Amino acid sequence: MLKAAVAEMEPFRRVVTPATRQRIRSTLRAALNTAIAQQLITFNPAAHVALEAGKRPKALVWTEERVLHWQRTGEKPSPVMVWKPEHTGLFLDHVSEDRLYALWHLIAFRGLRRGEACGQRWTDTHLADGRITVAKQLVVSGWEVYEDDPKTDAGARTIALDSGTIRALERHRAQQDEDRAAWGSAWVETGRVFTRENGELLHPANVTVRFAELCEEAGLPPIRLHDLRHGAATLAHAAGADLKDIQEMLGHSSIAITADTYTSLLPETDRAIAEAAARLVPRARPTKSATETEKNLEAAEKSGADGEESGAGAVPNGAGKSVPAPASGAPSAHAPRTQTAPDAESEAE
Repeated sequence: MLKAAVAEMEPFRRVVTPATRQRIRSTLRAALNTAIAQQLITFNPAAHVALEAGKRPKALVWTEERVLHWQRTGEKPSPVMVWKPEHTGLFLDHVSEDRLYALWHLIAFRGLRRGEACGQRWTDTHLADGRITVAKQLVVSGWEVYEDDPKTDAGARTIALDSGTIRALERHRAQQDEDRAAWGSAWVETGRVFTRENGELLHPANVTVRFAELCEEAGLPPIRLHDLRHGAATLAHAAGADLKDIQEMLGHSSIAITADTYTSLLPETDRAIAEAAARLVPRARPTKSATETEKNLEAAEKSGADGEESGAGAVPNGAGKSVPAPASGAPSAHAPRTQTAPDAESEAE
């Protein structure tokens, strides 16, 4: 009766995901176990609550097909979406004059959490050495903001910065110095890299709202601010970083989290891997398309040579000529094994 009555009640707060409900139950179970150890209670009801399995949502890349579907229906294929590099570039170009540009840039390329970026201190930022130390974060409780240590022990880490990120932070520091001088005695000195106009702490929730506004202004497919962190992992993976490198960059306590959630392969990278794998298999006979391509190239070279001798213009590949078909019949059992060489486009991908 009680369960039925609760089920019929209108939700008075946002509905949480199954994974969040699992974490809530774990917290309650631990608290009640402590109460049993202190002989305050004799039974742990949380230990017998059945919940649906909480699965991490699969991160998906905003491919052209998914963008078209979103534009037509407004539906996101997954709660966790990742921009392609060109999307990230368009966003950063759009927000280049935003006061918090360096914050967006830092998260997009180095994968800081929202609270870590908002809590970053200048004393932990070493631009001359090209690195930052993540030592503190800002956490929201209710609506109050307080400083705390990183989410995990692995979260306290040192991250290398690329030259573009260093320049963005240098410009941001210069602008902050101008703001400090303009506000004078009214400036609030918090020592943070990213602050409000008067130096006060940023509220992480307001940063999230601002990011959503900028995405909509840019006309880009929607992602969450946290998904910029996913994008940083994807970019690092596509650039050749292994999972251990990405785990350390993101500050994960387990490499399984990195592998399962944060490394969505870019389509171009995935295709390059598929092409490389296919080239590893030797073939006794080249495919028809490969044979025709080789003959077209030979014909083009011959036409070019004839044109040079006669002074005539070059003839486009195969123009006005028929390509002879491959010889019929089964190939010899002693035919040499051949393997088509990778073309320049495949290697570039």
